[in-house]
Amino acid sequence: MQSCIKPPRMNGTVEMNIDGKSLEFPTIVGSEGEVGIDIGTLRAKTGAITIDPAYGNTGSCKSAITFIDGEKGILRYRGYDIADLAAKSTFVETSYLLIYGHLPNQTELKNFSTLLTGNQMLHEGMRYNFEGFPTTAHPMAILSAMINAASSYHPNLCCEVNRKQCFPNHAARLISQVRTIAAFSYRKAHGLPTVYPKSSLCYTENFLHMMFSAPNEDTVLKPEVVRALDLIFILHADHEQNCSTSTVRTVASSQANLFASCSAGVCALWGPLHGGANQAVLEMLEEIHQEGDDGTKFLNAVKNKTGNRKLMGFGHRVYKNFDPRAVIIKEQCDKVLAQLHVSDPLLDIAKKLEEIALNDDYFISRKLYPNVDFYSGIIMRAIGIPMDMFTVMFAIGRMPGWIANYKEVMDDTDARIVRPRQIYTGENLRSYTPMADRA
Repeated sequence: MQSCIKPPRMNGTVEMNIDGKSLEFPTIVGSEGEVGIDIGTLRAKTGAITIDPAYGNTGSCKSAITFIDGEKGILRYRGYDIADLAAKSTFVETSYLLIYGHLPNQTELKNFSTLLTGNQMLHEGMRYNFEGFPTTAHPMAILSAMINAASSYHPNLCCEVNRKQCFPNHAARLISQVRTIAAFSYRKAHGLPTVYPKSSLCYTENFLHMMFSAPNEDTVLKPEVVRALDLIFILHADHEQNCSTSTVRTVASSQANLFASCSAGVCALWGPLHGGANQAVLEMLEEIHQEGDDGTKFLNAVKNKTGNRKLMGFGHRVYKNFDPRAVIIKEQCDKVLAQLHVSDPLLDIAKKLEEIALNDDYFISRKLYPNVDFYSGIIMRAIGIPMDMFTVMFAIGRMPGWIANYKEVMDDTDARIVRPRQIYTGENLRSYTPMADRA
């Protein structure tokens, strides 16, 4: 079954007056009632363009993958509420849903799982690529580079005919191998021997096995831990046109291959304002701990705007009410901490911050509730994932969303290469000055 985009409804026009000339532009309405103004002919008709820094008011595409209503705290994948998927689905099933547009039947899910298992091993030649990185290399640098390196072993990625025919294999290969690359990079950074995946384990179990097992002894996988990490992957699987997803679509618009496009997404995700947010939460907790505070003084400083304190992991740019993912993951966070009996001063501080923020009018009135980054950071620390791997976890979870967006670009017969305009603010025409005459 091919995923499809419902054509938006045309719903009237908007009048624009430029230099005394009146022009009309059509408005379009999405399936959830969101309204856009189609200015596709603006420059051709007037010579003018719009300016919208960071594209906060600009729709870059039409998409049928994910819907967000930040005012109401709604997040849906392909029409399914995130709470419903979190309670009933798995990361593998959710990945299929995002990429192909519908929940798989038993045969489709089995075939997809078989593809994931069959593609989980890396080409043995890639071992030499890993050896070329210094032990100080950041896991995100390794992840991006190795995704590109993996594409070298599959030349039909770049062939337009084969690319479409082989898409299911390439998509499964990338989703499966991204966890293998991530685990291998962790093992290398810590001087540990490589642990290969096992076909008998499910997706998330396999990742934890490759991370924490020894070659001669498998780690014991607690169901609560496996479920918590699988849930983190589901909650991060897609999130509309964020920085990294927009990057993937931009690169894909040039007809770059799937691996190259998603590798670019990894680089965009690496930034501390995007995928590094859950790492910033732990860095904040460490700072509080080093000062001998339990979180109370820190939050007072935040409220009084003293000491240039930044509260990380609370509130969200998109969600103006609450982050629906945080509500889901908080419950699993409590289960994991109770199961592991972890004694960690940073986790104690996190609980204190949560307790104060959820009961203080200052934070309640400003809707500064703990978001998904706050709880996912706590969970990952509790299960032993190092802080520099946090953004890698995000990348593993986001991979099916990137792939779904890549597929949407490739399936769009009207797609054009992305090429934003600009307003030039530099110097006007100048004459070249010979070296001897320059001050």
